[in-house]
Amino acid sequence: MPTDGADLTLRPATGDDAEALAAMFVSAREAAYPAMPRSVHTPEECRHWFREVLGLEPRTIPMPATRETWVAERDGSLVGYTVVDPAWLDSLYVRPDLTGAGIGSALLDLVKGLRPDGFGLWVFETNTRAQDFYRRQGLVVVRRTDGSDNEEHEPDLEMAWLGADPVASLRRRIDDVDDRLAALLAERATLTAVVQRLKEVPGHAGRDPDREAEIADRMAELAARQGGPLSRDQLARIMHVVISESLDAADE
Repeated sequence: MPTDGADLTLRPATGDDAEALAAMFVSAREAAYPAMPRSVHTPEECRHWFREVLGLEPRTIPMPATRETWVAERDGSLVGYTVVDPAWLDSLYVRPDLTGAGIGSALLDLVKGLRPDGFGLWVFETNTRAQDFYRRQGLVVVRRTDGSDNEEHEPDLEMAWLGADPVASLRRRIDDVDDRLAALLAERATLTAVVQRLKEVPGHAGRDPDREAEIADRMAELAARQGGPLSRDQLARIMHVVISESLDAADE
């Protein structure tokens, strides 16, 4: 599919693109340092990953069955690519010497067309240039982390394009958070009930204000590390209710 630039074409990747895509990833990550940390994978591991993604080798790495890989091509040469999952933009890279030439915008517009209900992506906290690019393209920050769950262990943030119906998109995200929160609250209440059977003074009479203050302090520190808007006092009030309701449930 041609883009607005007559000399740029976007097309699905084929197995013949695997080597060029791996080389582009390696060179783009190296050129982006130190705004992005260097990849933890060797060039050979990157080649193997692309060969699996493009069906040249049996998949040994968990990945969505509906993952799509598209390339941007100019004059027969690959100049950028994107890998898209059902609800995530897994990666988008442009040849280092061609950044700022509109290739990334063309690829991102493609992804918006492929995922009209919205999608998320991860960007490193230090990669402010990429963050600015995505903001200009209408994406917003929806989550920050300390990086403990990514391969590089570097702070990152999730940005999202909210699609044609932003309110519905955000509500779906809130529903997902609520589902996870319900499971965590159930787990916490179960643990609270077990603790009550072991305490000399169970129930509300045995509440420990110092421990509850420690909980609020710890949660406030974690929330601040991830850029959360809730203050220490707000978290303390929330946890007061959680503890109270858990104790009531244990009594019942």
